[in-house]
Amino acid sequence: MTDQGSAVIPALVFDEEHVSVLVGGSVSVGCFMVGGASIVIGQAGMVIIVEASDAPARSGVWSAEEVRLIGPAPAPVTERLMGSPWGTDGRSLPIHIAVRLGEEVLDLGTAKVSRASTSDGVLINCELRFEAPLSRQLLNRVRPPLPPVDLPGLEWLRNVNGDRAAALEQFVTGWYPAAGATEPPATCAPSRLPAGLRQLYRLAKQRPGALGTQNRILPEPDLHTDHLGEMLVFGVENQGGFLWSLLWTLDGPEADPTVWFREFDEEPIAEQEPLSGFLIQFSLFEASMGADYLALPRRFTATQVAQLTQALHPVPLRPLWPWAPTHVYVAPGLVVRVSNEGGEEFDVWAGATHRSALEPLADLPVDWTRFDG
Repeated sequence: MTDQGSAVIPALVFDEEHVSVLVGGSVSVGCFMVGGASIVIGQAGMVIIVEASDAPARSGVWSAEEVRLIGPAPAPVTERLMGSPWGTDGRSLPIHIAVRLGEEVLDLGTAKVSRASTSDGVLINCELRFEAPLSRQLLNRVRPPLPPVDLPGLEWLRNVNGDRAAALEQFVTGWYPAAGATEPPATCAPSRLPAGLRQLYRLAKQRPGALGTQNRILPEPDLHTDHLGEMLVFGVENQGGFLWSLLWTLDGPEADPTVWFREFDEEPIAEQEPLSGFLIQFSLFEASMGADYLALPRRFTATQVAQLTQALHPVPLRPLWPWAPTHVYVAPGLVVRVSNEGGEEFDVWAGATHRSALEPLADLPVDWTRFDG
């Protein structure tokens, strides 16, 4: 993808007769509703008509590159989008995307399935990518921006190098809505774990996302020692490629122990921040990775990173991860992590709690691979 305004699609108005032509005449498999979208399937193609909405739980235009269908979908729709089990692959037929604006239906062009998931053979959600991205002007018409909401603030940032327990609690409770009961979690029984881990487990009782979505902090019952019985493994990478651990002793836990990073069977390497800082870094990293709204540029140079982060606040902690030192920058409702493995290119990932938090990035001259703003 290039800059959001570089590709313009003429939004043609069409009617039922035009839909009939697109799907192959009067003979059609049928008409269906999927998550608020009208879908017409024919022998020559498919037409998906979504409403002009920015509601995440309904089918609609998600970004300049993407349309989302929110299921469950009936069998004919599932088979056409994912391929028929009888060998007739309807995915090779064109998928036309349109949006309803009052009495008008605007043709946005064609799209292809990029990702889909099913449950018991039923299509639950499907992401389709436009073959030609929408212009920013057209995008704002067919996906009216939601008004800004109360974004998570940055009060926690003042405590990062003071009261780190307060910083962790303020960030986690601000970023993740409480799930289920709103009563304060019950006080845990005495534990031999360091205070930082005990605090995170307490927060995760109402906010499970605090334990991570890409990588994760192991639930307390899953904590275990390594094969030598020397280290307590408490964090793992999503594919098991590396882990984080603490030195395990029979004495009481150290107040703020060193965190050890270990990749496969290599010698462990100490993280630059002790557990109190590491848990803040981990929480920020995972918040960005699991966010509903993402901005993913291609590899960056140091100059581009400086331009991207100049309006953001750096988190005053030493870099996370020994093999790819990672710094974090924040704004209300936005976390941006920047990693570098020693070369001239940087890996950047931005995650936000609301689409409006990505607005400061929208006008940057950036080659985005994904931009949900």
